[in-house]
Amino acid sequence: MVISSIDLKDGKVVQLKNGKEKMLERTDADALIKDFDLYGEVAVIDLDAALGNINEKGETPNTALLKSLLRKGNVRTGGGVRSVKRAKELISLGAEKVIVGSSAWASAEAQKNGEILNTAFLDELTAAIGKERIIISVDAINGKIAVKGWTETVGISLLDGAKAAEKYADELLFTCVEKEGCMQGTNLEQAKALREAVKCRIVVAGGVSTVDEITEIEHLGCDVQLGMALYTGKVALKDAFISCLNWQKAKDNSNGLIPVIAQAVSGEVLMTGFANKKAFEKTFESKKLTFWSRSRNVLWTKGETSGNFLEVVRLRVDCDRDTVLATVIPHGPTCHTGAWSCFQTTADRPYSMQMLYEIISERFANPRPGSYTATLTPERVREKIMEEAEELTDEAETREDVIWEFADLFYFLSVLMYQEKVTWKDILDELDKRHKK
Repeated sequence: MVISSIDLKDGKVVQLKNGKEKMLERTDADALIKDFDLYGEVAVIDLDAALGNINEKGETPNTALLKSLLRKGNVRTGGGVRSVKRAKELISLGAEKVIVGSSAWASAEAQKNGEILNTAFLDELTAAIGKERIIISVDAINGKIAVKGWTETVGISLLDGAKAAEKYADELLFTCVEKEGCMQGTNLEQAKALREAVKCRIVVAGGVSTVDEITEIEHLGCDVQLGMALYTGKVALKDAFISCLNWQKAKDNSNGLIPVIAQAVSGEVLMTGFANKKAFEKTFESKKLTFWSRSRNVLWTKGETSGNFLEVVRLRVDCDRDTVLATVIPHGPTCHTGAWSCFQTTADRPYSMQMLYEIISERFANPRPGSYTATLTPERVREKIMEEAEELTDEAETREDVIWEFADLFYFLSVLMYQEKVTWKDILDELDKRHKK
């Protein structure tokens, strides 16, 4: 599948040719990651950090922007990850994986003794964040590992480096530097040799510029990281996504259709359907989940009759590329029977803190006569939180009392969160950050 790249320099999104010459510059990082996340994972790279442009606080011109992007999708990040502390910080801030480049390789002196990797650093890194969160860059110039922002090469061949690095990495990121940004195709022979040399996941980058080439790399068993081809419009992500699905397996097993599972943002599974290429194209065009009706042999967008459509947030494929998980926002019940999902028999939506938050938001946006929620001022909410907390800690005696008081407390906390423009996701992100420090 395709991983979209957002390269940051001087606080802006850029694309460089051969890692040096700036070819374009943009200032819409938030819009880009929202778009890219629909189709797959996103790589956010701090080029200033890779080049050593770091101030005394350990920050670069991209630090604030990088932090703001890390929880806006399935994000991996890299660029100047030279310490375990830095890697742990990035994970705690929301990065799913960190990309390690120059720091993974042995020093010039150690290489004279036959060493390839900086094993002391990698051992410590693996112990700190786990191999499953580590991507090692095996970027190469003319078949030799490139380091220090691609400004130097070391005396380590691509394949030797990859075989050694696999021990410490869940993935290897291979960029053919001399092809990077040139829009003339990547080095497929090197990619093939790399695929044959190691067993871990491989992501190929550098020069990939057509959907046909993406499909060919996918058939090698590798993923693709795209930059310049996306920004120049040479490749559309929807075409790349569709081309990477396992249509041969679909033809053999499901009459050429790919199963699609619809799951609400809050986690509940809503329905399962099937899609062909035209259905995926319409899904991407309309941002409403669309299927192929096997009984009627026509395209149908969920909700086109009832109005209860499924707004698409993101699509993800499984490891075999033959099933798609669609994360959606349901606008009304999903099942044709009127049930909330096709896996239950009632119209009731499963209650959750998110649902409570949405109800409170609606009460303030469209206050009803007699609505208690709409009358609550920030001052009164704070008073009620103190009151309910005291009742919970000082007066609740039975389990039922504790549940009752917790419910009151959570309600008023949710009201205050809405008033302060804080969501439950913000709270969970903060807890996740603390857990991973």
